[in-house]
Amino acid sequence: MAAKISHADAEVGTGLPAQSFPVTRATLVRYAGASGDFNPIHWNERFAKEVGLPDVIAHGMFTMAEAIRVVTDWTGDPGAVVDYGVRFTKPVVVPDDDRGALIEVSGKVAVKNDDGTVRVDLTATSDGKKVLGMARATVRLA
Repeated sequence: MAAKISHADAEVGTGLPAQSFPVTRATLVRYAGASGDFNPIHWNERFAKEVGLPDVIAHGMFTMAEAIRVVTDWTGDPGAVVDYGVRFTKPVVVPDDDRGALIEVSGKVAVKNDDGTVRVDLTATSDGKKVLGMARATVRLA
């Protein structure tokens, strides 16, 4: 698989299609099973509140994975991601209702490198709060 976006066509400032990712308690249970991360702050409301959280929160790695989907969907090739890093700034609080939470992600090309890569800067929010900081991916384009 190769990136469907050409390096020649990528310009600094180019916006990637924004996406929204719903997160429910059921999503967190499935992720916990897949990842092996059964920390009770991700499924037990009483425990989460006892340790000072507002409610159950999404796994940080889950949030990070959802955010990079904006990049992988744009390139058409998950293997095009050369490097990816974030800082976790706020938790994604997931209430126990039918709606859950929403992670909203946008991105733009911030740097175009001479080696065929670009740096994409991502913005990820939930409930109006920035949940990831310094979210950046280096991507090798076609």
